[in-house]
Amino acid sequence: MSRSVLCAVDISNKGKDDAVLKEAKRLADMDGAQLDVVTVIPDYGKSVVATFFDQSHHDQAVAEAKTALKEQIIASLGADADASVRHVVATGSAYEEILHVAAETNCGLIVIGAHKPDFSDYLLGPNAARVVRHSKCSVHVVR
Repeated sequence: MSRSVLCAVDISNKGKDDAVLKEAKRLADMDGAQLDVVTVIPDYGKSVVATFFDQSHHDQAVAEAKTALKEQIIASLGADADASVRHVVATGSAYEEILHVAAETNCGLIVIGAHKPDFSDYLLGPNAARVVRHSKCSVHVVR
């Protein structure tokens, strides 16, 4: 049995990451590995915007993200598969949190989708590209 497979999905793109989830499940099953699925919600941090929100807003956002993540996994993989998946909701920058969770879980593989980039992605680099560049483990990009 190998280390876990970490699958990164964006719950705001309902249904668009089904192929990513299915590929991650296939790869985890092929190697007998644990499947972990992570989604990242934005963090307002210490910006001016953060002063308008209290802690209960963040807690509610995390709870809603957990529910949406579970629903997306069940819709894509089924309830039986969902029972063995570890659900992770992180807060912050998407690529940084994906890399952080990967390091914390000592995963052997990250599975991430390559979404259609817009103009700003060409200037800044999409999250998938940053994960590929900075990951300490292998990354499988699903197109």
